[in-house]
Amino acid sequence: MAALGWLTPRRRPATARSVLAGEAAAEAARKSTLPDDQPPGTEQGTTARAEAEEAPFPVVGDERAAAFFDLDNTVMQGAAIFHFGRGLYKRKFFQRRELTRFAWQQAWFRLAGVEDPEHMQDARDSALSIVKGHRVSELMSIGEEIYDEYMADRIWPGTRALAQAHLDAGQRVWLVTAAPVETATIIARRLGLTGALGTVAESVGGVYTGRLVGEPLHGPAKAEAVRALAAAEGLDLDRCAAYSDSHNDIPMLSLVGHPYAINPDAKLRKHARALDWRLRDYRTGRKAAKVGIPAAAGVGAIAGGTAAAVALHRRRR
Repeated sequence: MAALGWLTPRRRPATARSVLAGEAAAEAARKSTLPDDQPPGTEQGTTARAEAEEAPFPVVGDERAAAFFDLDNTVMQGAAIFHFGRGLYKRKFFQRRELTRFAWQQAWFRLAGVEDPEHMQDARDSALSIVKGHRVSELMSIGEEIYDEYMADRIWPGTRALAQAHLDAGQRVWLVTAAPVETATIIARRLGLTGALGTVAESVGGVYTGRLVGEPLHGPAKAEAVRALAAAEGLDLDRCAAYSDSHNDIPMLSLVGHPYAINPDAKLRKHARALDWRLRDYRTGRKAAKVGIPAAAGVGAIAGGTAAAVALHRRRR
């Protein structure tokens, strides 16, 4: 993608950066959409259909309807960026202390449930510094391997069933995530989905510059991405569905006529019940799932970091 400029929080208001991030994600999603002749649902399709049969929705043959799925802890257990980081660490892209740092950042975000601007920028910068100077094609190739190693077995069958129901109804299905669009696209392709909206890292000549286009595709930026894609694809958002586990995605869920709270955090569960949104929970150990860090992360400091995040969160309250 051509360079569109580096926008820092001091140069533009958050809303402008959200719009830019959303439009960039929509553009990237349309470019990477699966061809029409590729059959949907290439993985786990048979199992997935059985669980989704009970629902009268989605409407078969409604071409102006589509579904938008959050990724982390909605479609997949844990955070895609953390799994990706584990794979890069295994390939010696960075040191052990940086993997511990990723674990701490993930623990804080999932437990505190708030966006500290300084913390979010630190998380963003640490991830971008790792890929800076690498070719996009290289990271895509590695991403395929990492999916098989760390992600394939973490897909929630129940959520996969919901996505398959939309595909079987002839509708398009996109992932919408703060994870890098390249990683999200790999996951979408492996699951037989239409494509993915994700955070767009700037690249020049096929090489990452270490900067983002706009900001991470999170919160309001997700809603902007869905809005932009719907406009480009001629979708009627009132007939579309969206699925997420996080209250941070309420802006995206509120855009569509059929919002679903999947494995919801406490704030989203409360909001969904107040508005009579549909809720589904596929977790067995709900408290552990809220943290969003894989148990097999292989980093001893994760437990300490998680405990510290909990303690800090309690003190702030």
